[in-house]
Amino acid sequence: MIEADFLGTTRAAYDTVAVEYAALFSTHLESAPLERAMLAAFAELVRDSGLGPVADLGCGPGYATAHLRSLGLTAFGVDLSPAMIALARQAHPDLRFDEGSMTALDLADGALGGVLARYSIIHTPPERLPEVFAEFSRVLAPGGHLLLSFQAHDEPSELAESFDHTVSLAYRWSPDRVAALLLTTGLVEVARLVLAPGEDAKRGFPHAHLLVRKPADVDRS
Repeated sequence: MIEADFLGTTRAAYDTVAVEYAALFSTHLESAPLERAMLAAFAELVRDSGLGPVADLGCGPGYATAHLRSLGLTAFGVDLSPAMIALARQAHPDLRFDEGSMTALDLADGALGGVLARYSIIHTPPERLPEVFAEFSRVLAPGGHLLLSFQAHDEPSELAESFDHTVSLAYRWSPDRVAALLLTTGLVEVARLVLAPGEDAKRGFPHAHLLVRKPADVDRS
């Protein structure tokens, strides 16, 4: 199977900046109480469901994967960048980290109780986003939850707005349009948090965190 160009470009870009990225972001959650609150709610829902582990997709250096473990979840990380995976394994040798792509996860249907995707869709071309969301839905067990985070914009008529990300071309997404697109794959919004641009917000963009659920009565056939 031929790999999409954007995957190779994104992998190479993050391999190049992996060490700097890890140094910049590995302690980010310590100063982000609202993001921690969303992660805590997500973790509680996944624990209560008892449906399986959580995959941190686009895990980078693994700091969010480790945070999920601290919240009582069985969690593992997946990232496109071999350099990021190497850093994650070095920092968290007791956790599992695998190289992989969100477009074709090496996981069985319904294998996960939860999926975390923190800013990992931002380099996905808009026309490829439906297949990524379909893959999220495929690997989630009925009753499982997805927590999705991304830079946002507030124009609901447009799914995406491109911006010149420090690492590689990226996209800001309309929370309303993303929620509607998730619904087409069987994932139903439970809650959202949109953080207004602040002093620590990259490039002054709002940041959205969508919590969605795969209904337990989804047809498994």
